[in-house]
Amino acid sequence: MSRFRHAKLSEPVDASGVRFATLYSPALGRRADLSLYVPNAPAQGRLPLLLLLHGVYGSHWNWWVWGRVGETADAMIRSGGLRPLAIAMPSDGLWGDGSGYLMHREFDAEAYIVEDVPEFIGESLPQVETSRFYLAGLSMGGYGALRLGAKHAAKVKGISAHSAVTRIGDLREFVQEPMEEYLAAGEENADVLHWVRANRSHLPPLRFDCGREDSLLAGNRALHQALQAEGVAHTYEEHDGGHTWEYWREQLRSTLRFVSDIEDRSDEISVTA
Repeated sequence: MSRFRHAKLSEPVDASGVRFATLYSPALGRRADLSLYVPNAPAQGRLPLLLLLHGVYGSHWNWWVWGRVGETADAMIRSGGLRPLAIAMPSDGLWGDGSGYLMHREFDAEAYIVEDVPEFIGESLPQVETSRFYLAGLSMGGYGALRLGAKHAAKVKGISAHSAVTRIGDLREFVQEPMEEYLAAGEENADVLHWVRANRSHLPPLRFDCGREDSLLAGNRALHQALQAEGVAHTYEEHDGGHTWEYWREQLRSTLRFVSDIEDRSDEISVTA
């Protein structure tokens, strides 16, 4: 029996195959929304799943409308530059200016992302592989991808972040809620580097980038330097641009290629094994 009572999944709402869903999330204790891109292109086997997280003040539709996910993925698939994949764009729990994708006192946005969303997609769309998935996001969503990807390393096949909040304290720049509201599970739990160190033996591939005109550039450089000092393999890039959708629309292509490349390498290993 499904845990997601009275869940609703729409038919595709545009030519790219984007759908909307509303589900009751046990982790949140209330309903939640997500946008879901499932390509029309034929695929070999089940589709890999990318969870794409939005930033503060946002919701599930941001990546679809402003990020042009369906349009970009479709064009890359048609050109042969991307293998077909499913992309889930969940809301963050819709608390305050942003939940941080963290456990709070009265709800658990972390479990919603890493447990409820993949399980719901697996129930609704059996052509999508949900036992392991990719995590990516922008700003607060970049923080969510980095922290959740490192903490739940065994479930995650790759981590990509754009213009990420890299330390929970940097979220003060964006939200009005007191920082203690984000620390219900303790400061250590909210620390990206803590989870990198805890799971360094089995971390998935990791990449992140930031614009040179972005106010979060210093934090991204600091994380890059800390990972270098720890000897943690990763890719870090800087590009022209700021904390804008123009920047994120362009860098989304890097995330999609990153996922596709990992899937291609997995296929090569399977063939030679």
